[in-house]
Amino acid sequence: MLKITLVLLAAGNSTRLKIPCKKQNLYINDLPLWLYLAKQYEKMYDFEKIIVVCDEPKFYKQKEYAYSYVKGGNERYESIKNALNEVNSEYVLITDVARAYINKEVLYELINNVKNNDCVFPSINVADTVFNQKTNSYENRNDLRLVQTPQISKTGFLKSINLSGFTDESSAVLANNGKVLNILGDELSFKITTKNDLKKLKLLNLIPPCKDTFVGFGYDVHEFCFSNVGYALNDDNKNDNLILAGVNLGNKYALKAHSDGDVVAHAVIDALLGACSLGDIGEAFSPDDEIYKNANSMKLLEDSYKKCKSYGYELVNLDITIAAQKPKLLEYKDEMKLNLIKTLNCKNVNLKATTTEKLGFVGRLEGISVSAVASMKLFDWSVL
Repeated sequence: MLKITLVLLAAGNSTRLKIPCKKQNLYINDLPLWLYLAKQYEKMYDFEKIIVVCDEPKFYKQKEYAYSYVKGGNERYESIKNALNEVNSEYVLITDVARAYINKEVLYELINNVKNNDCVFPSINVADTVFNQKTNSYENRNDLRLVQTPQISKTGFLKSINLSGFTDESSAVLANNGKVLNILGDELSFKITTKNDLKKLKLLNLIPPCKDTFVGFGYDVHEFCFSNVGYALNDDNKNDNLILAGVNLGNKYALKAHSDGDVVAHAVIDALLGACSLGDIGEAFSPDDEIYKNANSMKLLEDSYKKCKSYGYELVNLDITIAAQKPKLLEYKDEMKLNLIKTLNCKNVNLKATTTEKLGFVGRLEGISVSAVASMKLFDWSVL
């Protein structure tokens, strides 16, 4: 048996798909597509190592600790280069997670032919008439093939050449005088590129996302800027106004914070990230990073939810409790709720305000605390 490393390229932004979820994070039952594919490949061959190239390795690793994870680059060739640094086997099989179907016979033919070639790749025939708009002429479709992945290469050769400017391994190998072999691929191994391709997934009999609910809890506290002797004017974290859910409540009860101190937005961010197993607000927006000094927390909330959606989740409902002895929040609640609804594009938002009957740090007018609970579901590609 050949020693082969499998490299799954899962660091793309999926801009042409035009949906909030990145294609690598589309769920097949209870597994994101990248992990579903890795499991399918594992059933077909005993790989020496499986490397997943992704945008945030620490979060991908939580799904499966048995694999290796490397940070992707801005371009495909950069992602491959990063992965090759971790490959020690004689051969490497590289594929895009955008192809949700694996033909076992194609895989074995790739492996069986790689000893006598530097790269072996699958391709399919062109069915349509081909027009070259640059030369204003038609091409002989019998001479053309559509190139697919996975492609298997000799690791040493791939490491020795410059991959920059090439869209796949076979073209780079051929341009560097390597020996390549083209075998017949499978039309079902199409590449998910646009929203219309999601409809084709039904041809593969893939199970739609499971109906599980994911719950996250967020809690945050900020102290008031004032003390018994007045405002802490020399405190770098002093804010001028109290901001709650994007609503300005004046300067009397402003909160200390590296950002604008919006304790509601901060608690909601932690609830959303928690439901999706994406860490916490401190990891996402470090208080030691000056870029977030006086940051608009509602913008941070918007960015956080965008991240959750890119990982395949959607908000179902949100429940928030603000504990504040002062100021009184009744007249501001509707505006705060509306801001959250607009930012999260979710109508199921509930906002409650309470005092602590003068007990604890809230009751002593030392600060404000907020608790938030978010329920999330998986993005369902099967209904598009």
